[in-house]
Amino acid sequence: MAAIEEIAKDIRKKIYRIAHAAGGGHMGASFSMTDIISVLYFDGVLKYDPSNPEWEERDKFILSKGHACYALYATLAKAGYFSEEELWRVGQVGSKFGGHPKMYDIPGVEASTGALGHGLSFAIGIAYANKTDAKKSHVYVMLGDGECQEGSIWEGAMSAPTLELDNMTVIVDHNKLQAMDELENIVHMQPFGDKWKAFGWNVVEIDGHNYAEIKEALLTRREGMPTLVIANTIKGRGVSFMENVPIWHYRMPNEQELPILMQELGLTEEDLK
Repeated sequence: MAAIEEIAKDIRKKIYRIAHAAGGGHMGASFSMTDIISVLYFDGVLKYDPSNPEWEERDKFILSKGHACYALYATLAKAGYFSEEELWRVGQVGSKFGGHPKMYDIPGVEASTGALGHGLSFAIGIAYANKTDAKKSHVYVMLGDGECQEGSIWEGAMSAPTLELDNMTVIVDHNKLQAMDELENIVHMQPFGDKWKAFGWNVVEIDGHNYAEIKEALLTRREGMPTLVIANTIKGRGVSFMENVPIWHYRMPNEQELPILMQELGLTEEDLK
């Protein structure tokens, strides 16, 4: 298998190619989580079988920040859940692939998400059922940091420790930008980790672009406690003019920007035909 860095680079390339074919998309949010989802699926963390998507013993990944679905689509295609050709039809008439992921329609998608604030509660239900049934499956759920302003997230934050869900890991893609501004300018979130600790979570804070730190955190377990991984990331990671710039929440590059993006992601003219 290619080095995890090469896998992440390929996923970033596919994210832009999806956006290019679809005519738009949330690239900044997809790029910030790419290194995390690459480790999750391709570095011995998540237990899954693309030839049997409904395998009872599989681990589950729920992308609560569903607007970043291009990263999930690219990952699932690379993992073998469906043909890569499906990626270039995202958002087109007749395609089951839209701007937010839908379970049942797309193999490997474990929850329909996009209305922010619901993925955590969905994951808690799965994790509690697994624990009740004595299943060994683990549940991973990724939240956006802006999403954590939703009240439903904090209901889940209280519930999971009460239920002692040590079979669940929550990852917060902490890129510190929300839509068109900085997170702290919209709603004050700090001290972020301390809030979760106060509710009874095992909190781990990492560099969300350091592959070794990501893997170690995703495999961290603490008996009787759910784990929260605060992954400090850069929105738009991998494209210099996108990084940490709020306008790239949803925007396509212009004629001057596109050649820079192509060079930095390693894209060719053929890739965009």
